[in-house]
Amino acid sequence: MSAKKGDWVRIHGIVLKSSERTANIPEDTKKVDLEMWNKGFLLNDSAKIGDEVEVETVIGRKVKGTLIEVNHQYELNYGRLIPELLHIGIQAREILKECE
Repeated sequence: MSAKKGDWVRIHGIVLKSSERTANIPEDTKKVDLEMWNKGFLLNDSAKIGDEVEVETVIGRKVKGTLIEVNHQYELNYGRLIPELLHIGIQAREILKECE
């Protein structure tokens, strides 16, 4: 599956390899990489699953990782993704800034 700039995507990345983790954590935790999963709007012009990409999260952070999913949907029965709702928080912050 491919994605284009502005699509809602999910990424994955390794924050720390197991060899880089601190000694002050439990042994079973030290044996695994510290991973991150994040969602955001794709900043690259286009990408395919498995590509290294950059996204902008809803709160404005820019994060890089491997593209793993396009139009991520929650699997907890919250319903299908409604793209229009993704922008409500961003628009609300802009309105609040204007009111200051």
